[in-house]
Amino acid sequence: MALALLTSQSFETPCTITVEQSSEHFHAHVELDGDIAMEPGDKVRVHGAPIQIPFGTRQVFERRATVTRASPLMRGMTKIAAYFDLAELYEVSFNAGRIK
Repeated sequence: MALALLTSQSFETPCTITVEQSSEHFHAHVELDGDIAMEPGDKVRVHGAPIQIPFGTRQVFERRATVTRASPLMRGMTKIAAYFDLAELYEVSFNAGRIK
């Protein structure tokens, strides 16, 4: 039982990477084939050489990726950590400054 809480599983899957580098957009998006749902704590490692594209272009690449599922313990810890990270945003105040 305790081992099941700590064990993570990995598998490989094809993926599509869209990279755009321009004055309007600067992003890289990875889409896993097969409509794989990601959950808190899961990790994706895309295989292959680093991608470099010229400025002002958008390119699409086909690669393989390894998905590592978070263990139940790690998934729970990730959810708790995310809650506290989100709670930090609540502490921001928007006052006009000091009143003399």
